Amino acid sequence: MTPFVGELIGTMILILFGGGVVGGVLMKNSKAENGGWIVITVGWGLAVTMGVYAVGSFSGAHLNPAVTIGLASIGDFPWSDVPSYIVAQMLGAMLGAAIVYVHYLPHWGKTKDPELILSVYSTIPAIPHVLSNLVSEIIGTFALLLGILTIGANEFTEGLNPLIVGALIVAIGLSLGGTTGYAINPARDLGPRIMHFFLPIPNKGPSNWHYAWVPIVGPIIGGTLGALFYKQFFLGIQSVAFWILLFIVLIIAILAQISISKIDKQAYLNTEKGVG
Repeated sequence: MTPFVGELIGTMILILFGGGVVGGVLMKNSKAENGGWIVITVGWGLAVTMGVYAVGSFSGAHLNPAVTIGLASIGDFPWSDVPSYIVAQMLGAMLGAAIVYVHYLPHWGKTKDPELILSVYSTIPAIPHVLSNLVSEIIGTFALLLGILTIGANEFTEGLNPLIVGALIVAIGLSLGGTTGYAINPARDLGPRIMHFFLPIPNKGPSNWHYAWVPIVGPIIGGTLGALFYKQFFLGIQSVAFWILLFIVLIIAILAQISISKIDKQAYLNTEKGVG
């Protein structure tokens, strides 16, 4: 198996199990309906574990453009291979999303809420606020890359690494996923979102394209920052790029804070005036 095929199949498995567990919890008349957030986060963690076990020996099982770019940014992966990995990850994510559609065929028509249907495919922020949502995705993917690299620096019994990485995904989901649904993976969000747009899903609404850039840009920034942080502080290798990127992230966070403060102030003034 080539690395390209490995990344395609691994990402397909990731979306099949990850999107599948969201579908099980959200689709009407599913036996797993209303299973809750813990079921979803554990399902995604196991999805990553199964994908890594399946293709780790063939491609390294990145399954995520943010991981691929993050590793390349610190010299742990050749930049020349980045485009082919990302294409494979996108194709795998789209294929996995198509299989999820077929699997839940009788349930789409029973599910009347378009937002629930979109949630099976793509992330939706709990409170829409672009800058804050961007910061959440940056933080979540920062934790992902830093976690992957620190896990890799430890010695485990052979074959246990995928389980530990799966546990990392569960930890991120439980602790940081409640704001945006923790895409932390551009292919995981964009590939299924494209399929949501094209597939003949009953009762579906818009694919929320105005938000689609956040789970792409946020994870790429966060993943690169996490990898550079590891290089700077764990390996002790000075990185100007880390400080530049950190400065950019801090500016985004400050702008998010200013924006939220203005919104809260306006809401307070409206309350005082009896508006809304």
